[in-house]
Amino acid sequence: MRDNKVDLIIKNINVYNSYLKSFQLADVSILNGKILHIDKNKEAELTSETSVDGTGKYMIPGLIDIHMHIESSMMVPETFCNHVAKCGITTLVAEPHEMANVMGYKGITDMIEAGENCDIDIFIGIPSCVPSTSDVLETTGGIIDFSTMEELKKLEKVICVGEVMNYRQIVQENDLEITKFLTKLREEDKNFPIEGHCPSLMGLDLSKFLYLGINADHTEHSFEEIKERFENGMFIEIQEKMLKKEILEYIHENNLYEHFGFVTDDVMADTLLEQGQLDGVMRKAINLGMRVEDVIYNSTFTNARRMNLLDRGAIAPGKIADFVLLEDLNNLKVYATYKAGKCIFHKNFKSNLNENESYRFPGEYYKSINMPELTEEAFKVKANINYGYVTVRAMEIKDGSTKTEEKHIKLKVENGYMDWENSECRLAVVVERYGKNKGVGYGFVCGDVIKTGAAATSYAHDSHNVLVIGANIKDMSIALHSIDIMQGGMVVVENLEIKGALQLNVGGILSDKPIENISRDLKMVRNALIKQGYKHYNPIMSLSTITLPVSPKLKLTDKGLVDVASGTIVSLVVE
Repeated sequence: MRDNKVDLIIKNINVYNSYLKSFQLADVSILNGKILHIDKNKEAELTSETSVDGTGKYMIPGLIDIHMHIESSMMVPETFCNHVAKCGITTLVAEPHEMANVMGYKGITDMIEAGENCDIDIFIGIPSCVPSTSDVLETTGGIIDFSTMEELKKLEKVICVGEVMNYRQIVQENDLEITKFLTKLREEDKNFPIEGHCPSLMGLDLSKFLYLGINADHTEHSFEEIKERFENGMFIEIQEKMLKKEILEYIHENNLYEHFGFVTDDVMADTLLEQGQLDGVMRKAINLGMRVEDVIYNSTFTNARRMNLLDRGAIAPGKIADFVLLEDLNNLKVYATYKAGKCIFHKNFKSNLNENESYRFPGEYYKSINMPELTEEAFKVKANINYGYVTVRAMEIKDGSTKTEEKHIKLKVENGYMDWENSECRLAVVVERYGKNKGVGYGFVCGDVIKTGAAATSYAHDSHNVLVIGANIKDMSIALHSIDIMQGGMVVVENLEIKGALQLNVGGILSDKPIENISRDLKMVRNALIKQGYKHYNPIMSLSTITLPVSPKLKLTDKGLVDVASGTIVSLVVE
């Protein structure tokens, strides 16, 4: 530092101190992208050609979301990052297992390259379960095996193992690729973070999961499950659907602030545009009575420490100058966002930092739907009798959860086919889209799902084969054909007319359109689903997880109905 000159001084600002969990009025000096000095007494003789008057505003560390999936927004990384900078985000730990399921190792490296020119830092978690189960239960476009994980571990941006989802299998005697990788990893690196995904796992099985070094969890839990995880030393990542008053009270009563952080996991474009990203989760926690100073702490400091990002998460000398200026503390209203001392968002002007030419994915991403053409005959489900009744297994959708229940329903059989169109069931069909085996899986759904028309999507966790559900064959046929024409997306059909459509032609799961366009089309799809009877807090998420064979209890893939607990394909008909 020459002549006590710095690059930037933020004057008269209420600065958040992560170590005291309180605010202090001070001047903050920045040099070479790092915090140099926090001057509470206004005594430092520092000068700068650039200064900002922070009177009446609050300065907090840049927000750090350590468990999220950019693909959940259905945006390409650049579009996503440009928007979340407005929300105060300066660091993301993204786990691209959605694109890995579509494109394998190349999908991950292309996602990394697509984020290289973004103004915020994007670190990567190694997708550890691609496929989420096995090729016996589902077909994916890519596979991430032991050797691929080893190669990914060498990449500069990779800082953790992404969520280990095949939690039932991994706690048993097994020869899984992820088990081999974790065994070798713990021999070489005792501190590399390993993220978990283990809904409903308790008792000895939970202990076995932790024994393997998988010591964080972000999934939806009962209160008792959350308590057991805290008691066993797990780092808990609380997303919006797990924000409940009893959980926050338990954390406060037991002073567990060091052992959890707020994350988003999945935020779709319309929600992101209207409610924000991690800042939206923080606002909900504040509204539930959590002290704003603690909310900030658990969205910055503990998250940084969990991921060994010890150069950020606090405003202190030597830390990267990632910070947010707030106009309103309790509403977290962002006035400006700074990354390494440079303004990347300001409410009063457009940032000029991200001036590089936009990244475009390689050509094969725009031609990724290669499914067999199904005629209307394919939606007629054969029975093992010509006339009478059969009892079938159905996935029961319930509002408030992406889990399903197994329900047994009696269907009439005529001329050897099940008469599902005149029942409480809706037919669900999953079509293999990668051109590998032309597989088609059949199932039934009931409960809080559409009552009329049809819906189809290539955005279907995690394998992203094409799912279509419907109340009648003709609407289902149109919906499925529309996905093929769009080369990926979501569509809702009723009375032979398209009521809502979102094109996702980048790998069948992303759009390179602006957030406003994606949000508008997604909302149209969402509203059409609701109008046709889908009763769910998030019908898009509910629809897209019908194909997720690691989420209880009964799910559907291109291989057929999966009993999640046993990890086996089960018959559509109850014997």
